[in-house]
Amino acid sequence: MSDKPVIEIDGARFRTLNGFYDEIERALLGPGVRWGRNLDAFNDVLRGGFGITPAGGFVIRWRRSARSRERLGVGRGGQQLFDTLVEIIRVHGPGGEEAEDGVDLELL
Repeated sequence: MSDKPVIEIDGARFRTLNGFYDEIERALLGPGVRWGRNLDAFNDVLRGGFGITPAGGFVIRWRRSARSRERLGVGRGGQQLFDTLVEIIRVHGPGGEEAEDGVDLELL
């Protein structure tokens, strides 16, 4: 079990990529934080320093992730958007190219 702060997102709260961005704003950034609301900007958010993003890493606990996989559909390059988002998050965690950011992912 990690002692890092846990940020929960809920796959039942969104059906689209824009809905996912709303959930990230709610859970990770806080009110009034301006960011690009695209995949590159999401990647940047995971590096920290935006809104209420915890310093020193954190855990993203994605509840109802199977529902997100079903709902998000296909994105750029024909890949499922869910898989793209998971890949982006995992870049910032153990074994990823930016593991020093300390972002762990729990899919529930």
